[in-house]
Amino acid sequence: MKNTQTQISNPPVHPMNWFQHSLLLCSGSNIHILRKTPSEWNKFAGIGGIVLFTAVFASLSAGYAIYTIFDDLWAAMGFALLWGLMIFNLDRYIVSSIKKTGTFWHQLWMTIPRLILAGFLGIVISKPLELKIFEKEINKQLNTIIERNKKQLQTEMNGRILQQSGPFETEKKQLQQKVADYQKAYDSAAVELEKEILGTKTGLTSGKVGYGSNAKRKEELKEQRKQDLENYQKQIAPRLNYLDQEISKVYTSIETERNRNEGFENKFNGFAARLQALDELGKNSAIMAIASMFIMGLFITLEISPVLIKLISSVGPYDHLLEKTENDFRLYAKEKIEKGNHATEKRIENFKNNFE
Repeated sequence: MKNTQTQISNPPVHPMNWFQHSLLLCSGSNIHILRKTPSEWNKFAGIGGIVLFTAVFASLSAGYAIYTIFDDLWAAMGFALLWGLMIFNLDRYIVSSIKKTGTFWHQLWMTIPRLILAGFLGIVISKPLELKIFEKEINKQLNTIIERNKKQLQTEMNGRILQQSGPFETEKKQLQQKVADYQKAYDSAAVELEKEILGTKTGLTSGKVGYGSNAKRKEELKEQRKQDLENYQKQIAPRLNYLDQEISKVYTSIETERNRNEGFENKFNGFAARLQALDELGKNSAIMAIASMFIMGLFITLEISPVLIKLISSVGPYDHLLEKTENDFRLYAKEKIEKGNHATEKRIENFKNNFE
């Protein structure tokens, strides 16, 4: 009976190969305790494998996202490695922090924040991979967005052109209309002179052929109208030139801005733009929305599966030994504190006796 108790309190240590050792390390478990519980190796190796593959997928996701943003392979690889290590360490901590102690409802209550965090990480990891999976559809949608933005930009620029050049165009049309009125008056005087000379009978002509006194008066009127036209054209020439320059400035400025924005539009393929395209694809196509939802659900499930496995698994030898080890440390610490307090009280009492 004594030997049996000794074996239970000090179980033998079993060797493990490097692959098992690596996966068990990934699970965040105590390797020293696991060496004494070989029946638990498969369970914790499975948890460690899920944690490892989640970190791998996180690295791929982050690498693609950074490459899309900066178009730099080395920067993407460096950030992917850093992000993967961070997710690996975070997942490992989440799993290792779950203790199989207390009732199931107590364990569930303690696990809910970890499940929420794991679910959020699953969403973050899944989005860049969704962009890669639907890359062809997204590229097509990006072209649609670019064309739509170009039309919207052109409409806005036409409105700005009308707003900025409108007053100049209006004044120019008014001046040109007045020139047309002077021209019309001159042409009318020229026609009347010709009719007077030809003897065409109208209400404004004498009906006599030849260049008479009436024709002379009409020629003077024609010359007066011609002089009025030329004088007005000379008068408004500087103003028309100024108006043309101002209108040209407006069009040049708008065209320069349009060319600059067109360059940006043609490069509308960054990470945020692809997310917008994916969102529009989901709104326009139920199949795309369902596929995107399933992919996100897959990664969320992958991320929370270690936590769920740890939660629903039964209490095993590892959990008993872990609880015993932690309890031993608590008792040891409590004993040390009590001994320290006792020694302090004794020194204080001796000091008081010596002082008295």
